[in-house]
Amino acid sequence: MNTTEFLTIASAIVPDRVATIFEGQRQSYVEFQERVMRLADAMASLGVGPGDRVGTIHVNCPQHIEAYFASAMLDAIYVPMNYRVRADELMYMLNNAGPKVMFVGPRYVDMVQSVAEDVESVEQYVALEAGESPWPCYEDLLASASAEERFPQADGDDSTIILFTSGTTGGPKGVMLTHNSFSSYILSNVSPVDPEVEERNILTVPLHHVAGIQAVLSAVYSGRSLIIQRQFEPKEWMDLVQRERANRAMMVPTMLKQLLDHPEFHQHDLSSLEVITYGAAPMPVPVIRRAIQEFPGVRFINAFGQTETASTITMLPPEDHVLEGSPEEVERKLKRLSSIGRPLDDVEIRIVNDSGNDVPGGETGEIVARGERLMKGYWGNEAATREAVRNGWLYTGDLGYFDEDGYIYLSGRAKDFIKRGGEMIAPEEVEQVLHAHHAVEEAAIIGVPDEQWGERIRAVVVAKSEQQVTEEELIEYCRERLASFKRPESVVFVGELPRNPLGKVLKRVLREEYGQTIKG
Repeated sequence: MNTTEFLTIASAIVPDRVATIFEGQRQSYVEFQERVMRLADAMASLGVGPGDRVGTIHVNCPQHIEAYFASAMLDAIYVPMNYRVRADELMYMLNNAGPKVMFVGPRYVDMVQSVAEDVESVEQYVALEAGESPWPCYEDLLASASAEERFPQADGDDSTIILFTSGTTGGPKGVMLTHNSFSSYILSNVSPVDPEVEERNILTVPLHHVAGIQAVLSAVYSGRSLIIQRQFEPKEWMDLVQRERANRAMMVPTMLKQLLDHPEFHQHDLSSLEVITYGAAPMPVPVIRRAIQEFPGVRFINAFGQTETASTITMLPPEDHVLEGSPEEVERKLKRLSSIGRPLDDVEIRIVNDSGNDVPGGETGEIVARGERLMKGYWGNEAATREAVRNGWLYTGDLGYFDEDGYIYLSGRAKDFIKRGGEMIAPEEVEQVLHAHHAVEEAAIIGVPDEQWGERIRAVVVAKSEQQVTEEELIEYCRERLASFKRPESVVFVGELPRNPLGKVLKRVLREEYGQTIKG
């Protein structure tokens, strides 16, 4: 199914419903669709056609979403770029994706200009907001364009978007996702638009991330009103939820923790919230337990996936977040809070060893997935595509294991796994133990080289500001709760952990800074 149909259907069924709410401005679905058509006409006049790429660099805004749908209307491919990149990274992505038109937010004009001479593909830069720039303004393009309806020809197997993942070696890789990559999930898991049901969805996840794009397409398919926040800021988020009576939210663990820790958290009326979906990074069990207590009646969903899977492939549903029942049932649900749930119906998932064979339940291996949802490949990188997709299965790079009930527990990324004296150690298992310590704000586990053992375990810990804790105390705490070979052998205390925009701890950075060999 072509994703433009989501907008066409919503505009037909609920034309007057508010589609977007952004900094006090509202537009209905029919107004939103008209702007998309005008933008598609303007882009066509700039030479954009089937297969061409259209780039954007900006924080969240309605124009971002309009540009996606306008690109899809022209059978072009949308390329939203991470607004936190450096100039050299931006130049790499521009030359790799080769967009014909590039939409640029005001705070990124100088950076784009600094690399423009070294980028050959872009024929027209467009300023997304009025201000000082040498380029045509977005709104001026729309004002002079036609709103005539267009009918895209791309089918479900055609690429609709390229999302760049962070590169650990070389440059970032552009993940090609098709219309089916999104529609297969949405048609199976999201309720269609209903004129009798109105919901408001607050959007804070960046639109250069797959979770942001999936949230937008799901909201449009369901005819929800999107409350758009440029970037996450906890006080503004709470103000928006309270003022606009948001029903749904997508959060990453660091966002949720910032809300719970905010001094004004209890001064806001957040009772309109009905569903909070979380994911994109591991959720510490103490954080989600606290959230369940602080948001009574809210249904929590843990959605696990990655860019290459078009986001969600496993889910821990709301019922597994309800900590009620017999002591045995509560204990079982508490354990499941540290899982990523079970595979969705339209995805096949296996856990395999280095030879590609299934491992027994309870044994750690690499998570591999198969289904319509998966990426088409990496743009212009056949070697990386062959490495990731083998015999129709996507090798995710995530390690985990199945329990006896089919729930999957992550053990970390394959490259982060620690090998000590022949024993395999999952960083996340040790991190969960440290997170339960009353004086630990957050923690990350890395391996450091060692001549005798191959690797030894080091904990990088952020202590709570009001607490005092020592290296010896944390090591002993872990020794009492883990097998001896899994306990940290050293602890480094830091002010904060390095994270990407969605809250994932950057283990590579930690290894570079704290991964020196342990002596003795």
